Amino acid sequence: MTGWGVSLLQGLVITIEISVGGYLTGLMIGGLVAWAKLRGPRWLVALANGYSTICRAVPEVLLILILYYAGQQGLNALMAWLGYGTLGIGGFFAAITVLGVVNGAYTSEILRGAVLALPKGQVEAARAYGMHGFGLFRRVILPLMIPFAFAGLTNLWMTMLKDSALIFVVGYNELTFTAVQAAASTRMYFPFLLLCGAIYYALTQFSNIFIKMFERHIRRWTPKLG
Repeated sequence: MTGWGVSLLQGLVITIEISVGGYLTGLMIGGLVAWAKLRGPRWLVALANGYSTICRAVPEVLLILILYYAGQQGLNALMAWLGYGTLGIGGFFAAITVLGVVNGAYTSEILRGAVLALPKGQVEAARAYGMHGFGLFRRVILPLMIPFAFAGLTNLWMTMLKDSALIFVVGYNELTFTAVQAAASTRMYFPFLLLCGAIYYALTQFSNIFIKMFERHIRRWTPKLG
């Protein structure tokens, strides 16, 4: 395994970067889609529901292939139609975008469910005190919805760590791709693939530490039942 340590470390860093980037992109997309489902006109609700249905129905590997290859071809065709040259999209940016689009469908349902679970009386009381718009969202709705959405969002982060390996199918050099290259080059499949799995396990356990810390923080003001 000598000589591949640095490459695996670089693959690990890339995996973390695209996981964080894809997760944050999914949060932004999911938030917009959830708002569209809850507040948008009928045509926008239908569009948001269609997006969620497609992303949850089609296998994620197939979605990644479609968005990665067909998406770039479609964008370049649009640029050519507008009279501009070919737009080169880096693999890193494409990986984050693809994972964010796929993750956004699941995020939207989690956020929509969290909003629907809010105690209506507290929101109405805030409106009675004159809170509206972003102030109402920041000071009342967001703190109330985080406990309802927390479990789902943390599960999505764990899923994102694993889904980052799916970028392997388009040849992007993340952790899994690097481990497979190392295994094929040295014919040491079991050690390298076992090490790759152990690294993902370590990432999961490391994430759990921060998740539990954040959960204790947000639960401080949550009433205990029973």
